[in-house]
Amino acid sequence: MSSFPWLTLLIVIPAVGSFLTAILPGSAEFAKRFAFGVSLVTLGVGAAAASQFDRGSSAQFQLAEQHAWIPQFGVSYSLGVDGIALILILMSLVLTPVCLLAAWHDVQDEGDGGRRVKAYYGLLLSLVPFIVGVFAATDVFLFYILFEAMLVPIYFLIGRFGGPRRQYASMKFLLFGLAGGLVMLVAVIALYLQGPGGADGFLIAKLTGLSIDPTTERLLWVGFFIAFAIKAPMVPVHTWLPDAATEATPATATLLVGVLDKVGTFGMIRFCLQLFPEANAWATPVVVVLAVISIMYGALLAIGQTDMMRLIAFTSVSHFGFIVLGIFALTNTSTVGASLYMLNHGFGTAGLFLFAAMFIRRRGSKRIPDFGGWQRVTPGIAGAFLIAGLSTLALPGLSSFVSEFLVMVGAFGVFPAATVIACLVIILASMYILLWYKRVMTGPKPEGLSHIKDWSVREKWVAAPLLGFFVVFGLFPKPALDVLNPAVDHTLSYVQAHPATLAEGSTK
Repeated sequence: MSSFPWLTLLIVIPAVGSFLTAILPGSAEFAKRFAFGVSLVTLGVGAAAASQFDRGSSAQFQLAEQHAWIPQFGVSYSLGVDGIALILILMSLVLTPVCLLAAWHDVQDEGDGGRRVKAYYGLLLSLVPFIVGVFAATDVFLFYILFEAMLVPIYFLIGRFGGPRRQYASMKFLLFGLAGGLVMLVAVIALYLQGPGGADGFLIAKLTGLSIDPTTERLLWVGFFIAFAIKAPMVPVHTWLPDAATEATPATATLLVGVLDKVGTFGMIRFCLQLFPEANAWATPVVVVLAVISIMYGALLAIGQTDMMRLIAFTSVSHFGFIVLGIFALTNTSTVGASLYMLNHGFGTAGLFLFAAMFIRRRGSKRIPDFGGWQRVTPGIAGAFLIAGLSTLALPGLSSFVSEFLVMVGAFGVFPAATVIACLVIILASMYILLWYKRVMTGPKPEGLSHIKDWSVREKWVAAPLLGFFVVFGLFPKPALDVLNPAVDHTLSYVQAHPATLAEGSTK
């Protein structure tokens, strides 16, 4: 096992790169290339770190680092990853250069020496240290700090570079995030007081398996869950998402919805399930009802949207409902499916946001009624968009099918009624994707668009890793499942769940 500080390096490189991107002299074009290069270097380091991960290890966390930080308050700088965290970090590191490449023309140089463009790319790159840190933190207080701090760059990315209602959307996003974080802070401090204390009293290992009064444990669980439900987002605390996704630039929306929102569902697995096993049994029926409502509500509202970005936001509300259903079914199959769903949703959302942005940039409008016949104008982008849409609705052979199937199979034996309803909602998913495609792509070729070109070389490079992922992980998801299964087994051992036979036979 390597003792090299891989995770710290994954935090330091993009943090320094972000700062240098914003302040280095030179043109805006140079800043873009520099930030993109830093993201590729970070991805390379992430791949090297992943090569040190031992799938056969019995330890919950690998690549571990621990140093005293604020010992008087029990806070440590402690990092480590299990299979779930590793997969989500790698997803983030792949999507970052994709988004930076897609964002090439999001912000224009306004004759200020490129300062506006540099700030935009610096802020995008600054998300990576928070992403890596929050998924790798094994100290609860460190997790909380990073959980809250990641609100800052997103607030400025939306508020400074977003659409006409950017100030409203950014403030709403910040207030929802701060409200959830404050509730969680109370729960974090109260949890520490239940533990053994000491210089490293906030470590997850020290706070797992505590004997806590049932009422206290339930209150602590609620404190954590509220923050994670807002971040996820789940109905009824989801209303910040459509506004934020609509007003943000496509690259910002992709990283927000495709990556950062996974912190909510990841937190449910890491903290709600592991730290409060008895409270889970008490709360699960209500959570499952909320998950089913999210699935139905998001799908129904997506069908009626005329704004492309808002439509994608509501599809994500529905998809997060599937993920939460899989998590709280508490079977190996459903939880592995939910963990894989987080990975697939990240890439699927990136495809929808970034391919839709290619049309929006050419047409100058986000409104679906302003389109029609665009497969005759830009057949390449239309084909890529169709593949992303089919993956999102879980077409067999594409990536999302495997995760959605595992969630359904794993949840059916525990919550058959909820699972049946969720299965029926898949029909609605087909409607909002296929109707969207029909309204935008089919029909006669629009007039006056002969000057519009199909995708550029840069856009092809944006599309290539996304399309490759949809196909490769749709046909061969085993590498991801092999990493996720041990982590899920370890987590579910704390809630006394028994791995399902199907999971043992089919997902390993």
